[in-house]
Amino acid sequence: MIAELLNSALEPEALDVVDESHLHAGHAGAASGKGHFAITVVCDRFAGLAPLQRHRMVYDALDSLMQTDIHALSIHAYAPDEL
Repeated sequence: MIAELLNSALEPEALDVVDESHLHAGHAGAASGKGHFAITVVCDRFAGLAPLQRHRMVYDALDSLMQTDIHALSIHAYAPDEL
């Protein structure tokens, strides 16, 4: 679902979503059933934007899941010319 929402909202050139929930077993946040995820996204729309603006775009795209499915999110957001 994360990939679908990000693909729809940002139309990235590249997207990698890794579920790291298993690394946090026993963590208080894991007890809620919400997951820990790492996202790497490369998108033209990030060109010229500060990291905080990029992260806000990702959070906006995932807003509904932040309330229900995601406890922690690690974001690596790049413009294509930054790789």
